[in-house]
Amino acid sequence: MTTTFNTESDLLPVPCMLMRGGTSRGPFFLNSDLPQDRALRDSILLAVMGSPDRRQIDGLGGAHPLTSKAGIVGLSSKPGVDLEFLFAQLQPDNNTVDTTPNCGNMLAAVVPFALERGIIVAQGDTTTVRVLTLNTGMQCDITVQTPNGRMQYGGDARIDGVPGTSAPVTINFLDTAGSVCPALLPTGRALDTIAVQGSNVAPFTIDATLIDNGMPMVLVRAADLNRSGNETVAQLDADTELKGKLEALRLQAGPMMGLGDVSKKNYPKMCLLALPQAAGNIITRCFIPHVCHDAIGVLAAVTVATACVLEGSVAQGLAVVPDGITKIISVEHPTGEFSVELGLDPAHPQSVTRAALLRTARLIMRGEVMIPASAWKGK
Repeated sequence: MTTTFNTESDLLPVPCMLMRGGTSRGPFFLNSDLPQDRALRDSILLAVMGSPDRRQIDGLGGAHPLTSKAGIVGLSSKPGVDLEFLFAQLQPDNNTVDTTPNCGNMLAAVVPFALERGIIVAQGDTTTVRVLTLNTGMQCDITVQTPNGRMQYGGDARIDGVPGTSAPVTINFLDTAGSVCPALLPTGRALDTIAVQGSNVAPFTIDATLIDNGMPMVLVRAADLNRSGNETVAQLDADTELKGKLEALRLQAGPMMGLGDVSKKNYPKMCLLALPQAAGNIITRCFIPHVCHDAIGVLAAVTVATACVLEGSVAQGLAVVPDGITKIISVEHPTGEFSVELGLDPAHPQSVTRAALLRTARLIMRGEVMIPASAWKGK
């Protein structure tokens, strides 16, 4: 561990960079700058973010799950892998540090961070790096722009949910099926009819697709819950009846997906599907898991796009799917759309073999984050 500090101070510095990755944001650390003990590491991350506190007023957190994330990066000793990435999801108002799921948005900032910290070097006008996500063992190839041997953030690429344009970050996922669940379809079915019983909702029955192609998700038709799927984020966040039903369904779906008790977990994510309203292929309203997402997560978009090509899923009859073995699925969300390129197995056209997409990233701040000395001591 390379971090040094003045032991006489009651505040301790930890080197970090605040990065935007896709539509998420959070501090990034070298793994060598944090303790290897998990409990102590989590204590430090909570102090960095200012959790638990709804406003996260005493830390770097942005009072929202999308800005309560952290990344830990290091070189890999595994053959064929360049970098290892551990994603941590924190929450504003509780003390959980969840390193079980992936985050494709934060993943977009991994290679820029590694270049900024000098643990890898640019390869030419573009740099492609293989990254292993330690959360689930998923690997991907990430390509960034490095003209003149330096990371370039400015460019013409635009993603919905982020103002302006930036240099593109291309992510090619190598294996995402069953990232947390036992399989792509953990129940073995593209469609499950679930009789939901919850302590705070009247019993109801609903069709759902339980799926994990990078992100464990429960997909339902918005119309089956008497919603259009075109509601605003504010409307859905204020819809206590809907959120109660979704949470009851989530708690029941968790064990069915091999995830056990999910009452204190950030997954599975819940997602309403509907007919596209613009030029996309499907419309979504996702919950992460209790707050409506302003956009949609990277791996959630991959998972929804995969459901669109699966016969019998809840997306069938809603998704407008293009022809061909390579399909571009445009996933509409509250602030725009997210396009996913899927490669299908010619011999098994419902088998997704490849998923690629475009994100952007930016360095926001570099330096040291100050935390209470008690956090480093795990108190």
